[in-house]
Amino acid sequence: MQPRVTINLVVMNGEKYIRHCLDSILKQTFLDFEVNILDNASTDKTLEIAREYSSHDSRFMIHDSSVNLGTWGGFEELLKFSLGKYIVCQSVDILLDPDFLKNAVLEMEKDEKIGALQPKVLRWYFKNGKPEFTNFIDTLGFKIFKSRRVINFGHGETDRPDFNQKREIFGVEGAVPVFRKIAFEDCRILVLGLPPHSQRECGGEIMDHDMWWYGDDIDLAWRMRLFGWKEIYAPNVLAYHDRSTTHGLSKDKRDFIKMRREIPIRKRRLDYRNTILTFIKNDYLSNIIKDAPAIFVRQIGLWAYFTIYEPSMYLELFNICKLLPIMLKKRREVMRKAKVSPREMRKWFD
Repeated sequence: MQPRVTINLVVMNGEKYIRHCLDSILKQTFLDFEVNILDNASTDKTLEIAREYSSHDSRFMIHDSSVNLGTWGGFEELLKFSLGKYIVCQSVDILLDPDFLKNAVLEMEKDEKIGALQPKVLRWYFKNGKPEFTNFIDTLGFKIFKSRRVINFGHGETDRPDFNQKREIFGVEGAVPVFRKIAFEDCRILVLGLPPHSQRECGGEIMDHDMWWYGDDIDLAWRMRLFGWKEIYAPNVLAYHDRSTTHGLSKDKRDFIKMRREIPIRKRRLDYRNTILTFIKNDYLSNIIKDAPAIFVRQIGLWAYFTIYEPSMYLELFNICKLLPIMLKKRREVMRKAKVSPREMRKWFD
């Protein structure tokens, strides 16, 4: 018997994309799937459109929330209703290749220690109201450096033959990762002393609810690897993303400034804050000490830039300090469950 797949879609005001997204799911050659759609308090026609699909296909199930749970908080909520062996956490601006589910299942079934799969994600955009597909890379997964800079590998580059090699990676990116359900659940931590509402009524948390949005997928990917699960990139599992922020990696200072300004300041602040919180929670102290020079140089450069161009970033130092006691409690639980040694983790820092 082939395993069932659950596609979980969390959406807020996704009227622009949702028909294209759901149509790409209906075109799948792998048929044993279910779709959970969580409407995150949309104010447009998202919920109405989703109900159209649900009324015609029993595999589509609607769950609406009166409050915005956040993207990954929504994915965690949908886990309660997920019956599949594998879970696809899909963004509404993602379109799936028809063989996406078939190939993902084939790859995941090869090794029970694979906890997460990163598809090859290319870019698409609207042209005359219809999807236009490109051969430009959106992401091939997360890559991390000794400075603790984290990038979407391949982002903005033209697809080429060396991107067609399956390999292990540091972590999967959050646009459309495929998880083994038991691995996703294994990343849950319960921290004594934290209020129940911050841990989904004392059941613990998989996603860090204090991060809320932006960068929390890096935290999950790091923790999954710490807990001993493999994360792989499979180029035959193909999807397309209409990413609304940057479309490449910066090549020089001027390029960096231009690309930063394309991102809303709230996202920039959350990205920095949550990345620092991720290091606090998951990084081994011995590795931090060994890489201290690279980390120091990067942070000095960032704060020189923030001082000149983004002084509001200083407010995030206050937020980091405010969340530090909670993060240290979470760190103790993460380290208690960690199975991978500092030396093994170091091989992922380029």
